[in-house]
Amino acid sequence: MILRDPDALLDAAREGSRVALARLLTYAESGGPRQRATAHLAYQSPPSYVIGLTGPPGAGKSTLTDRLLTTGLAVGSLGTPLDELAVLCVDPSSPFTGGAILGDRIRMQEHATNEHVFIRSMATRGHLGGLSLAVPDALRVLGAAGFPVALVETVGVGQMEVEIASAADTTVVVTNPGWGDAMQANKAGLLEVADVFVINKADRAGVRETRRDLEQMLDLGGERAWRPPVLETTASSGDGVERLWDVLVEHRAFQEESGELAQRRRDRTRTELARVLVVAMRARVNDLSGTSRYEELVGDLVSGLVDPYSAADELLGDV
Repeated sequence: MILRDPDALLDAAREGSRVALARLLTYAESGGPRQRATAHLAYQSPPSYVIGLTGPPGAGKSTLTDRLLTTGLAVGSLGTPLDELAVLCVDPSSPFTGGAILGDRIRMQEHATNEHVFIRSMATRGHLGGLSLAVPDALRVLGAAGFPVALVETVGVGQMEVEIASAADTTVVVTNPGWGDAMQANKAGLLEVADVFVINKADRAGVRETRRDLEQMLDLGGERAWRPPVLETTASSGDGVERLWDVLVEHRAFQEESGELAQRRRDRTRTELARVLVVAMRARVNDLSGTSRYEELVGDLVSGLVDPYSAADELLGDV
């Protein structure tokens, strides 16, 4: 029998059914009554500890994520016992067809059949920031299914570097030697969102210069309780990945001891509620745009009898 009820699917997912978990995540992406029911269940459970990996395309994030999976399972802890890991790979998709590359699983073949790893690709569906609106709900589903830690790898385009911070407990910004103008990182807001900087492909020339640029930017950023460390890795060989995992453990311990983790999660919940409100209001506006009164006000605007702000106030008075 094929399970379709979110309650039954969540029970099955907690017992280890990857098929049930995949279906729940599909519900989280699809919208409608099943999405609402899935979110209702998921938000009743403690969340996963979320590690976000972001940075420019070609930085080697997928390979680094693959190595982190190996290291995390071998260590077996991230401040809490760890025997399985989940990964959400957020890929760019066409705003017209919704089609996506979704090639991350190709670069994570080592773990494709690992029963202790769950990998899910999600499309951005044309969302300008790059982060699918379903990602926060999907992360909640993973937490409800019992995953203590979830990794989110992003496409690293647009405002993704900033947006991932709203969904992650620890944000890792991955760069390469010879990254280019360091001020671009400052403009993109990376200093504000990064908890850890990683110079990947550190076997190439230019590592010293890239480290210098990042350290200088951090110096200009002023004092902070947690100064993002700048680490070097070569994901293709695994060099430096164990040290990166150790730093992730250290950052989690720092957050828990300082109270920052609780505050960050409260801020994240505030962001999630605002996101849902925006979606709900957009749906309401779409409904209003199909009414006869809307068309009347359009005519009044064309005739100069009313300004758009007054027209909007009148329409929203009934919302």
